[in-house]
Amino acid sequence: MTLAGFLAYSAALAVAAAIPGPGVTALVARALGSGFRSSLAMSLGLVLGDLTYLTAVVLGLALVAQSFGMVFLVIKWLGVLYLAYLGWCFWTAGITPETIEARRGRDGFLPSVLAGLTVTLGNPKTMIFYLAITPTIVDLKSLTFADYGILAAITACVLLVVLVPYLALAAKARWFLRSPRALKVLNRTAAGFMVGAAAAIAARP
Repeated sequence: MTLAGFLAYSAALAVAAAIPGPGVTALVARALGSGFRSSLAMSLGLVLGDLTYLTAVVLGLALVAQSFGMVFLVIKWLGVLYLAYLGWCFWTAGITPETIEARRGRDGFLPSVLAGLTVTLGNPKTMIFYLAITPTIVDLKSLTFADYGILAAITACVLLVVLVPYLALAAKARWFLRSPRALKVLNRTAAGFMVGAAAAIAARP
């Protein structure tokens, strides 16, 4: 694979990742409600989901994925239900300065990673990019194992460069909101983001 090919893939991925979608929305909501560490772990799950799709495409499984659409449909609706549940939790939890640290403690690393993975695997935007757009940018027939390793590294780096500023800004803003009224607005906003992400995924075919 040529340098031009890697650059084209990087640019396309950066644009796709930067456009706010269900994944970014869920990540921002997580940062608002649970802080930087939990949302960073979730972003790793999002990256893992992208790498899963990339690997499937490289292995020539795009056709298989399309043939077994029911599996992806189940994953999609599991993601929708999970996001809706998180929205309900944020709406009813009543985050206060005293409970922020406790909430962060319950958001373990593995659950946060799995949450990001589920959101990505059930996100039609991600599916379309890897199953439809990537094959037009990357010559899969001539792709070597070394090329795949470079693509995987590029994918992880580009996504983190795009996603981390989102969650960092959201997490930073969270600590400026100290009054009960502001925290109530924060809680409702996080719930709205989560439910919005769930609705966006559910509405897409």
